[in-house]
Amino acid sequence: MQITLEKIREAQAELAKYLEPSPLLKNAWLSESLGCELYLKLENMQPIGSFKIRGATYKISRLSPEQRKAGVIAASAGNHAQGVAWGSRKLGVKATIVMPRNAPIVKVQNTRALGAEIVLEGDTYDESFKAMLEISKKTGKTLVHAFEDELIVCGQGTCGLEILEQLPEADVIVGAIGGGGLMSGVATAAKALKPGIQVIGCQASGAPSMVQSLRQGHAVKAGRPSTFADGIAVSEASETMRQVLAPLLDEVVDVDDEAIAAAVLALLEKAKVIAEGSGAISLAALEKVRFPLRGKKIVVIVSGGNIDVNVLSRIIDRGLIRAGRRLRVNVWLSDRPGSLARLTDLLARQGANIIQAIHDRSEPSVTIDQTEVALTLETRGQEHSDEVVRALREHVLRVELAH
Repeated sequence: MQITLEKIREAQAELAKYLEPSPLLKNAWLSESLGCELYLKLENMQPIGSFKIRGATYKISRLSPEQRKAGVIAASAGNHAQGVAWGSRKLGVKATIVMPRNAPIVKVQNTRALGAEIVLEGDTYDESFKAMLEISKKTGKTLVHAFEDELIVCGQGTCGLEILEQLPEADVIVGAIGGGGLMSGVATAAKALKPGIQVIGCQASGAPSMVQSLRQGHAVKAGRPSTFADGIAVSEASETMRQVLAPLLDEVVDVDDEAIAAAVLALLEKAKVIAEGSGAISLAALEKVRFPLRGKKIVVIVSGGNIDVNVLSRIIDRGLIRAGRRLRVNVWLSDRPGSLARLTDLLARQGANIIQAIHDRSEPSVTIDQTEVALTLETRGQEHSDEVVRALREHVLRVELAH
């Protein structure tokens, strides 16, 4: 695989027929809190909500007439699937996508809505990929690989060209690694245009195959992925992609799901940006980078925004709990008239908003003359939550924090 600046420029010229550059915006709040100038490269604003549209569309645009007639096939957990489906529809090519059975519903629905035939097979990307190869052999459809393809990587690399066109003075670029296609292309373009720029790649701790491979110097299979960042949940690293990435990345880090979820919430609250796990991980990775970032111009690639609303709801709930802005507590009261009213009056005086209250007299831990109330409260922060708990301890029989 020979990825060059010239080839990425060719991809940019072709993609300009179909796509506008994605926005690059400075975020003042995140910049101040991190002590740097932080810019968000909003690939979640692409027509399919992901950078994957770049490589897939470019690959399909280069097919021969015979290949276009036979159609294309791909394996994907979601974003590449939508990229292939979008590019295929744009160029009049029939697409078949093999997706894991547990792929996010929103990504399956969006891919089908773009006109692709969906085949649900396997529990992981790697199992879906094997099934896709069998179908490809039987049908003669052209494989559009998610990352291990020169045209795909060159297409993704156009994101790196755009970054330095939009912010020539950028010091650092941070982006997610799944299979490695995005950061191979971005780093190739960025290093060619500005050799001194630092490029950081990140993976989820629950799917760290490429990070481990780059650290150990050979391709590693990390086992079944365990992360909600499904867009980068690749269990086995490609040696080809490792060899491309190794000389280009200045640092690689892995980030746990708790930190990724916190970054999803931070982008939502502080930047009004909806990001999926693989899109938010590059922001979460900044806390683990070893070299100094203070004062530098840092570009965080928000690689995708296709997050299931149910997952987003859970992330918001857990994030508020971690921040001390949502309090779950069980309290025991005397089972007498007015006890519940006095409890709600106490909470009102403390300024806590009751989101949910479950009044239960049948719990085995509750004595005959007691009742238990499970409360979910909205507070102003950790200090306020602590004040509420102290007030409860002074006025009720028993208090337990729920986790």
